[in-house]
Amino acid sequence: MAYQSTNPYDGKVLERFTELDGAQLEARLALAASCFTTWRTTSFAERRTVLARAATLMRERRDEFATLITLEMGKLIDQSRGEVELSAAILDYYANNAEEFLATEKLPVKTGEAIVESAPVGVLFGVEPWNYPYYQIVRFAAPNLMAGNVVMVKHASNVPQCARAFEQLMAEAGAPAGAYTNLYISKDQVSQVIDDPRIKGVALTGSEGAGAIVAARAGQNLKKTTMELGGSDAFIVLEDADLDEAVKQGVIGRMGNAGQACTASKRFIVVESLADRFLAQFMAALAAFKPGDPIDPKTNLGPLSSQEALDKLLDQVKRAVAAGAKAVVGGERADVPGAFMQPTILTDIDKTNPAYKEEFFGPVALFFRVADEAAAIALANDSPYGLGGSVFTKDIERGKRVASQIDTGMVFINKPNITTPDLPFGGVKNSGYGRELSRAGIQEFVNKKLIRVE
Repeated sequence: MAYQSTNPYDGKVLERFTELDGAQLEARLALAASCFTTWRTTSFAERRTVLARAATLMRERRDEFATLITLEMGKLIDQSRGEVELSAAILDYYANNAEEFLATEKLPVKTGEAIVESAPVGVLFGVEPWNYPYYQIVRFAAPNLMAGNVVMVKHASNVPQCARAFEQLMAEAGAPAGAYTNLYISKDQVSQVIDDPRIKGVALTGSEGAGAIVAARAGQNLKKTTMELGGSDAFIVLEDADLDEAVKQGVIGRMGNAGQACTASKRFIVVESLADRFLAQFMAALAAFKPGDPIDPKTNLGPLSSQEALDKLLDQVKRAVAAGAKAVVGGERADVPGAFMQPTILTDIDKTNPAYKEEFFGPVALFFRVADEAAAIALANDSPYGLGGSVFTKDIERGKRVASQIDTGMVFINKPNITTPDLPFGGVKNSGYGRELSRAGIQEFVNKKLIRVE
């Protein structure tokens, strides 16, 4: 696995990194295990100081951190800045709330005393993706460091500069050596780390295929895992929705990060009475996006993360069209240098079309028209994924009723999926299991230890 930083806008190789050899990996595992023996005994106040300092440094050097994101994976610079701000907010959130979240719980027993303590479990291993290079690792690292665990992270091979920058940030913030460790390792070494008895839990954000492999390996070692494995979120527009607002939010939900988000709005399910008007406005809005240099704040369409990502998306669209779908907007590579995909809308997708069940990781929207609310719910649930979704209606109580029938981990009413530190994040079905962020996120890798006094 080559760790190489390549700008997807112009194809220039920025920096190459060497994978760890066996001795280097062993040294890092040993250091992490040693660090845990002391980090676990630190106070919440001591841990809070480190995370709060890291948050401050991220904000102070926002543009520096953001520029690395944009250069390595092509995110628009203003969105990169937003990711840095969100990551800092997550660090602060757990710094300020972890002690309350993990407070000893007293159980109501008839005699004696019973309490439940939350204890750290040890060294944790995270496998993280490239699409949000800081946010993804912060939502894993921040709660677990505050819980007294230590973390090791194998980041995506195309964002090695971001991986290095975050490890350096944690050291500068005062984290002891071994508390947070970046690993440039191969796929075989990933299995070796999972097998290592010093690793007590594994978290992955990535594809279904990667999740199945990592979860199986961890299961063989009887190690707990959390998995976030993508999604194909439904964006339901009911007949009483505010049409202009639904289109506006649909564009935001599909085009953020050039569509490269697990929780992006991907399947647009519109009730027949609004379908033609929604589609016409949606087509016009997506056609207005123009590719450009993502470092330029005026650019509204950045490249995909790599040529490989573009080739995969183009192949998906080609197969969908061959199976009967129509590209009413886009459908091709943008006619400019770089890994750019035209914003695309596919219609006429039936159940036999491979696109019906696939996740499109880029600026490609699937459009469906349905007869009514019941049909919209049925179509939304007819997916192997169950991460997030949206319901648009002026009747909030109706929106809640529909949301309750959507089989996903998250549903938003009159908004596409949004992330804040205090909202639990995770899915069901092939989108994985477990939760990150909020109070729930810090509970995944702690030992809920019962102490009973008769």
